[in-house]
Amino acid sequence: MFAVVYVFLLCWCHRSIAGEAELPPPQDVTMTTLNTHYSLNWVWDHNSAEDVTFTTQYLSKYKLKRKTPKWSTACNATSARSCDLTWFNLHYLAIYVVRVRTNADGRHSRWMYREFCPDKDAVVGPPSDVSLTPADGAFQVSISDPLTNTNTSMREHLPELYYRILYWEYSTEGQGPTSSVLQPLAVQTLDMEVNVVNVLDLKTWTWYCVTVQTRYDFYNKSSSFSPPLCVQTKGALCWWQITGYFLGSLIFCFLVMLLLIYGSFRSFKTCKAVFFPEISPSFKERLFDPLGENIPRLISESEPELLYVNVITFPKPEVLEMSDSPAEDFLAVQAGLESDSSGRHSRQDSSTSGDSGVYSTGGTSGKPPHNAAQPFTFADGGWTRGFGPEEVQEAEPKLGGRPAVTDEGVVDVCV
Repeated sequence: MFAVVYVFLLCWCHRSIAGEAELPPPQDVTMTTLNTHYSLNWVWDHNSAEDVTFTTQYLSKYKLKRKTPKWSTACNATSARSCDLTWFNLHYLAIYVVRVRTNADGRHSRWMYREFCPDKDAVVGPPSDVSLTPADGAFQVSISDPLTNTNTSMREHLPELYYRILYWEYSTEGQGPTSSVLQPLAVQTLDMEVNVVNVLDLKTWTWYCVTVQTRYDFYNKSSSFSPPLCVQTKGALCWWQITGYFLGSLIFCFLVMLLLIYGSFRSFKTCKAVFFPEISPSFKERLFDPLGENIPRLISESEPELLYVNVITFPKPEVLEMSDSPAEDFLAVQAGLESDSSGRHSRQDSSTSGDSGVYSTGGTSGKPPHNAAQPFTFADGGWTRGFGPEEVQEAEPKLGGRPAVTDEGVVDVCV
């Protein structure tokens, strides 16, 4: 009985070991690094109907001497063919052992191990940034250190890090800077540990291209070169450059003034069209229609006769001439006012007598009005002016052909 149980257990263990051995492990296990970015990669190309996952663990090498080393799991049951170890704070100067295996339905493949030392195996990257500043017959190169995963300088881990600077001149005849970079002329090399380098004794107004590489000689590390940058050196301005700048400034100012004038003109026309719109022809025809009798309209200058209907014109009043003596003028005006007042009263009294236009003025005797156009006669205690036939005939046409109307019954009031 005991022998039967022993055989059964032996067969079951053998089957388990055989099944576990049948699951192939990952192949081509490698580390991909850049500064402090680490990633473990592997290959598994076997066809299997089962869902396959992978487990990755790491441990410091010196802990392997312990009886029961405690491995740290970085990636557990992942289907990817890589595992990122960047964020597990691996010390840059330490040595680690990394292992990976395949999992499927509770079965496991054997572990595949990889020893890794960041200081020795990690690749250093190119400068994080390179900039050029031109000067007179020179240029300045500004270099930024490679960065870690926490955006700090790699000089914290590589104090002896330095840069190799390559620069060259290229010709721009028929080619642009991009095409000329591919075929540099007379490449010059500078090895500098500082981050700012001045390249002197160059040609003025000449294009130069620069590329920079990071280097660390202890483990013979070197990065790839940074993308080429090109810059043109400066120098004294030539006469044709000064002339070109002057003409360009004049053209620019002329275009600006022309644009301002055009904009002002367009703004003026827009404002005029908004605040002073033009009258349409149809509105003008209705406004100045001469046949419209009941429609209110304006009268044009071509129809002035419509403004003058039954107009009676009178001759221009005579101007009273003044004599040289102020005293005589005063007496004449006073006598005329008195005679006019007496004449108005006599005309009012004689309104029923049928006078034919000859009036008499009462009042005290005095001198006749000075410089009178018609003769005056003294009668009934006052001066009287007579109107002749010629004056009556002359006044009739001015009254529009109407018969002369006597002023009987009209009372003039002198204020």
